[in-house]
This record gives sequence, C-alpha cells and structure tokens, in this order.
Amino acid sequence: MAKPLPPEKQKTPELVLFGEAVRRRRKELGYSQEAFGDACGIDRSYMGGIERGEHNLALVNILKIIRALDIQPSEFFKELDKPAKKNKST
Repeated sequence: MAKPLPPEKQKTPELVLFGEAVRRRRKELGYSQEAFGDACGIDRSYMGGIERGEHNLALVNILKIIRALDIQPSEFFKELDKPAKKNKST
C-alpha cells in the first residue's frame, strides 16, 4: 500500500484545477507547452509545473497566462467554478 504524500508534497486542489484549465485551453488553441510558455514569457518547465498544479502563482503570472490564452479573466475563472450542489430532496 502506498504511503500518503507528506503535506509539503500534496497538491492543492485549486492549483490542480487551475492547471487543468490552462492545459485544456492551451491545447484548444493548438499551442505546444514550449510555444505557450514563450507566449507568456514563462519557462516551459515552469509552465509544466503550473499545469500539474505544483506552483502557486503570483497574480502577474496568472494574468500573463490568461492574456496568452486570449480569454477574459472572468471567462477563464468560470471554468474553475464548482458545480452547484444539488438539493437532496429532488
């Protein structure tokens, strides 16, 4: 049985969701990870860590990524909204 990761190695769910949304949109736009990193001014290997949910980004870098994805911040962050909880009585 695998041991759980120590707290400092566990990924934060919000960072994982952010990274998944970035990867999904990057691929929709046809960018390789390296080309997208260049478009953002962010190193490709660091971008890989972002997409895997390993880096907690500064707002400046978040906005660079969103601009390179050619989407408004409000539209991008809608993808991170949690689905509404369903009423148990329905």
